[in-house]
Amino acid sequence: MAAAHVSFPFSVQPLHHSASPLAGNGGRSGRNRAFFRPSTVICPGREPASHVLSDDFDFEESLTNVQALLHHHRTSRRGLLTTVDHLKRLCIDHYFQDEIDTIMDSCADLIHSDDLLDATLSLRLMREAGYYVSADDVLRKFRNDNGDFNLGLSKDIRGLLSLQDMSHLNVGESSLYKANEFSSKHLRFAIKYLEPNLARYVRRSLDHPYHVSLMQYKARHQLSYLQNMPTRNMAIENLALAEFTIKKLQQQREMQEVKRWWMDLGLAQEIPAARDQVLKWYMWPMTVLEGFSFSRYRIEITKIISMVYIVDDIFDLVATQEELSLFTEAIKMWDLAAVDSLPSYMISCYKALYTITSDIADIVRKEHGLSPINHLKKAWATLFDGFMIEGKWLSTNQIPTSEDYLRNGIVTSGAPLVFMHLLFMLGHELPEGNNDDIHRIISCPAKIMRLWDDMGSAMDESQNGLDGSYKELYQRENPRGDAEKHMLEMIRSEWEGLNRECFCRTKSTLSHSFMTASLNFARMVRVMYGYDDEQKLPVLEDYTRMLLF
Repeated sequence: MAAAHVSFPFSVQPLHHSASPLAGNGGRSGRNRAFFRPSTVICPGREPASHVLSDDFDFEESLTNVQALLHHHRTSRRGLLTTVDHLKRLCIDHYFQDEIDTIMDSCADLIHSDDLLDATLSLRLMREAGYYVSADDVLRKFRNDNGDFNLGLSKDIRGLLSLQDMSHLNVGESSLYKANEFSSKHLRFAIKYLEPNLARYVRRSLDHPYHVSLMQYKARHQLSYLQNMPTRNMAIENLALAEFTIKKLQQQREMQEVKRWWMDLGLAQEIPAARDQVLKWYMWPMTVLEGFSFSRYRIEITKIISMVYIVDDIFDLVATQEELSLFTEAIKMWDLAAVDSLPSYMISCYKALYTITSDIADIVRKEHGLSPINHLKKAWATLFDGFMIEGKWLSTNQIPTSEDYLRNGIVTSGAPLVFMHLLFMLGHELPEGNNDDIHRIISCPAKIMRLWDDMGSAMDESQNGLDGSYKELYQRENPRGDAEKHMLEMIRSEWEGLNRECFCRTKSTLSHSFMTASLNFARMVRVMYGYDDEQKLPVLEDYTRMLLF
């Protein structure tokens, strides 16, 4: 945000996560399939989106045709799992969750297979479906006495691809570290010998790894790959194309509503030094919060993100330390009468922030019967305190430890504040006492964001504000260390922690939608901060064109 800048011979545990009643694409039940049909895709004040499909396209028939594939008993179990995998990669699996659950139950014992593709594909799909199976146990048969993968597997390209995909769902398993190293090495070597379509697929799989990359972005390339296969499935392709069309229309309408709100707000004119990046701000919730039903939530979260950026710029570029202290105290008071002593631009910012947050609290109260305003006020106060700490370090020439900087930097990223709003919008309460699971599923993507941002590549902001960076502080404390390597290892560790929260907890109270949002946030970080050698963001540009234009 704020850029600073079944029975098994070994343990298999089903993990039951509660589902949000508004579960959108993150929903777990195929029985709610009608909820996602295009006739229900409605943005505020707009007509349904079904008219954008060609006159001869029947969405219901398309659903039925794909459903039939999943009930085809003559299809091999590998074939069924491959179909499920295609649906997931094309982001249309949410229409068929009941069928997919049945297939996973019937194909679960493929993890015992001596075939690398069968074993790893079933292992990955089971983990994603909520079953914990030890990768170390499943992969043992493919490794020698030294723990290395058998060299004979290096010729099995599709097996290697599946092994590579599985390696990114690591929760700390030693076999998956070696799986990633082994599959990456041999896939890169094999590329020049493969037919062009498969070579492109392998290269993309390595450049944009499964699970840690955006599924919505990879879906378009997955469809292109399938369209160039010698045997095609038109039912799946047609449904995927219809889904892409409907999503794009909805996202365009949401973006237009956000732009109108931003222009009417007038903060860009009142605070010219602040960033005016409404498209970039919308890209976060567009990516993070999946589901046709979450249109209003995406729009409201974009407003919160915009305020985080504006407040960050006020602290960095505009206000004096005295004004910032008054601003922070006014936020803690949470009273419109508290702004009288502030400069006019701060008053405008305060009123916008106050109104947006109160509106979200009203939505939560009406839809879920919860009253989150005290928690949201506290989250804003925490963010402002974090900015004040950064300002104090800068104004007093105090150099924090890298650990202190990172702890505060997670707060000032704005991610915890955004997730707090999202938590309540999805109908969750914040009970008194131990909230470690909520803290971890928020802190992991926030830390990933701060580390990516601080690796020294955030050059697009064109700002003069100074916030320091973890990379500089670590290098200062470890003159002979490799800061970037260290930070990449930290990011990998946070991904493993996030995977554990999403795939290994047996009693999580968090909905599938919230966990998916956390994963998507972490995936989006690499897109937002993935600068090339020319300080451009090619993936973000491609992704934006693909989904909005």
